[in-house]
Amino acid sequence: MDRTTHTITIKSIDQIPTVDEIKSISREVALKIIFEGKTNKQREQVGQYLEYALSGFQVLIHTIEPELNIVKLITDKEIEDHQDFFEQCAKDYGHLGGQLVFMLVDKLDLNLNKDFPLDTFNELKQDDRQIGTVGEWRYFVHGFHCGFQHLTTKQCIEVPLTFGLEFGDLDPYFFMKFIRSSPDYRRLPIPLFDEYADGLRIIKKMTSLGKFEEIQSNVPGHTGIAVTDREKVKIKSDLDLEKIFVKHIEEIKKKPKFNLWKFLGLKR
Repeated sequence: MDRTTHTITIKSIDQIPTVDEIKSISREVALKIIFEGKTNKQREQVGQYLEYALSGFQVLIHTIEPELNIVKLITDKEIEDHQDFFEQCAKDYGHLGGQLVFMLVDKLDLNLNKDFPLDTFNELKQDDRQIGTVGEWRYFVHGFHCGFQHLTTKQCIEVPLTFGLEFGDLDPYFFMKFIRSSPDYRRLPIPLFDEYADGLRIIKKMTSLGKFEEIQSNVPGHTGIAVTDREKVKIKSDLDLEKIFVKHIEEIKKKPKFNLWKFLGLKR
């Protein structure tokens, strides 16, 4: 589902809708305010005020065009009313993620490091196998994830590789992309528009409801979120895995132009 856009062009600041008027706009409508002439000099100041005054909204101050774009995000009540749906989506995410990882491991005959899957998948970056297909899916190993997209339905999922055998870490953007691209959810019980902003609100609210919970990563300083009602697996801490890092770093240091960031799958 796409939003419709309501555009207002103003020539003086007093033509800007009031906060109450903006709050009355539905989530199905995006408000675009275009600043003409001298009013554009106050665009950033107006945008910052509206960001403060409009809790539960996203206010985007365009860096080039003389405009503000305002949308209402999913509400706490909407999330509470559909918490069973989002909980099931999170369970499906983790289940499908695990299926795809093991399918790829079997196809490529990999020796999976079950404590730290990224250790195994990083090998694919070194021998030009980080992109390919497995079954009806295209895969791409990057960063801390392996992304999959179904060749026919275009369903997509980003499977985390830094939580041991826990593949249900819910990134706001990736989680919303999964829901919106999944054939089983084509008839959504509630409209979802902003893949990151709505996703972030859903994850925060579901965590406060106890439906989602924080999980620790293998990577220092990194945590994630997973559905609470799941079969839990032990995730080794970064201290437990320190020997793995030391071993690989020492081996790769022997090669020319060692780059730790590239080893970890990050660009720098």
